[in-house]
Amino acid sequence: MYNVAIVGAGPAGIFTALEIVKLRPEWKVILIEKGLRIEDRKCLLREGAKKCPTCKKCGLLCGWGGAGAFSDGKLTLTPDVGGHLTEYMEREKVEELIKYADDLYIQHGATDEVFGTDRKVFSELERQATLAELKLIYSPVRHLGTERSLSVLKSMQDYLDDKITILNNVAAKNIIVECEQVKGLVLDNGETIYAESIVIAPGREGADWLTQEFAKNKIGMVNNAVDIGVRVELPAPVFAPITEKLYESKLVYYSPTFGDEVRTFCMNPNGEVVQENYNGIATVNGHSYANIKTPNTNFALLVSKKFTEPFKEPIAYGQHIARLANMLAGGILVQRFGDLLDGRRSTPDRIKSSTIQPTLKCATPGDLSLVIPYRQMQSIIEMLYALDKIAPGTASRYTLLYGIEVKFYSARVKLTKNFETEGVKNLYTIGDGAGITRGLIQASASGVHVARAICL
Repeated sequence: MYNVAIVGAGPAGIFTALEIVKLRPEWKVILIEKGLRIEDRKCLLREGAKKCPTCKKCGLLCGWGGAGAFSDGKLTLTPDVGGHLTEYMEREKVEELIKYADDLYIQHGATDEVFGTDRKVFSELERQATLAELKLIYSPVRHLGTERSLSVLKSMQDYLDDKITILNNVAAKNIIVECEQVKGLVLDNGETIYAESIVIAPGREGADWLTQEFAKNKIGMVNNAVDIGVRVELPAPVFAPITEKLYESKLVYYSPTFGDEVRTFCMNPNGEVVQENYNGIATVNGHSYANIKTPNTNFALLVSKKFTEPFKEPIAYGQHIARLANMLAGGILVQRFGDLLDGRRSTPDRIKSSTIQPTLKCATPGDLSLVIPYRQMQSIIEMLYALDKIAPGTASRYTLLYGIEVKFYSARVKLTKNFETEGVKNLYTIGDGAGITRGLIQASASGVHVARAICL
């Protein structure tokens, strides 16, 4: 019997454990993670394999630190980006939680440098964006870089090692609920864990499991938006006037044709594009190091679409589109923007003759218009032309588009202000897997908040 059981060792689960250890050091806490310890996580593709082996548990997505461990380590220090915490509490409270979580990152080795704090510089870039019908969101960023992010997460893991029980390479299979109260968990190794309170924080990788398990226990959920798009790669000098000042620019656009929201996400100056494996589905992402530079910059363009009844499967919808790309390419598709506009597929020769070379070497040249629905594709094209007004060269015929980038957000769970599920007492859920956050810092903040709710 444990006081608290936590499912998922991403930022939400880690910060839940850190705060409980601080407030209730005498409590028995167990943290269950289906992936490996941070030092054991690896990706064979990034270590030289010519093709992604589609591991059963993707080393980039599963393990201590969650999917964000190998994804650049950007802490976006504002309530306006990366989640919906302001819908559960006052903005001032969210700001306090973000500051608290950020300080913990610094204590464990995060850099002191924050990009994008100069309001005068931001105002000028905001003016340029407004003229291009883009909305630039003020979002100071603390950039760890992939290698420093791993060091910070290792420090947190080592700190908690002798204070709580950590189970690695074991997944939660079922939640035990009796008389509308949570009692424990059944693990995939056959073991049963009992706890007074349980925090479900599986991240995006576990969003599908969370949705199925909560539906089985009749826990209320509402549809979240589906985010589908591409990863854009272009020469770093194209976006340098923006990235050198802000590092990451959060830009939102409403496409003229359909009025859908398109946004930039996870911008990586001098970074590289990487492949990930979501339960056998190859998807694309990007990251950058603190000290290793490539000549390219990459970022995602995501089209957000919220469906109405009777649609109830946002994850399945995203998976279906990603599988189409996998079917055509055997993995990730890459296409030059000019080829897309000309209605032809990219070929290896056309890619080689470009002014930019892909950093993801295993991507297959092809035709994204055979995969991405027309509505989303048209919105992406219109966004690229809008970005070209503030960063000339974005809409170059040589700009590379990789697909598919999809964010598997869970249907959002109906929660109290303390993130306790409606209908099942002492069962809490937080982070990206619960559909309430979309980034490292708000996921971390949600962990601090739920720990305080349980302890105090």
